[in-house]
Amino acid sequence: MSYSKAPCRVLKHAIFPSFRILYFLAVSFLFLLFACGGDKEAKKVSPESLLAQEAFELAETLKSDYVSRDRAGLEKNATESGYKELLGSMKSFDSAELSFTPTWVEMQDSTVRLTVSWKGTWSMKGKTTEERGIAVFVLEGTPLKLSQVQRANPFRQPE
Repeated sequence: MSYSKAPCRVLKHAIFPSFRILYFLAVSFLFLLFACGGDKEAKKVSPESLLAQEAFELAETLKSDYVSRDRAGLEKNATESGYKELLGSMKSFDSAELSFTPTWVEMQDSTVRLTVSWKGTWSMKGKTTEERGIAVFVLEGTPLKLSQVQRANPFRQPE
């Protein structure tokens, strides 16, 4: 009696691709397991990054103090010369909306220069004024305080 090998060959080809798929899935799973697992070491935040974050927060604090006309808050967050500059440039307004978008931070020694793009709307006696510009806040000390505003000062508006 002679047996044909054809049924085995058909059966072999029908089962073999499923083993390939299972093998591929197993290898992929193991790869993902070892690539994504394991001990994760927490990255430490650099001092420069912390200083930049502090500068961003100070800019937002100054903005909210200005909009709410909180002179004590402005004085607390500025150096003596910076506070005098702020008071000398501030104009009266009934209400104000101001938004800052930080665009650049430069650090040199103990001085941080924060460049912000700003946009504001001021209302005075029913008249609304919109302005925008780019300002550079010069921040010094520990904790940071505003010492000077360069370029288009948002606290000098409306002009």
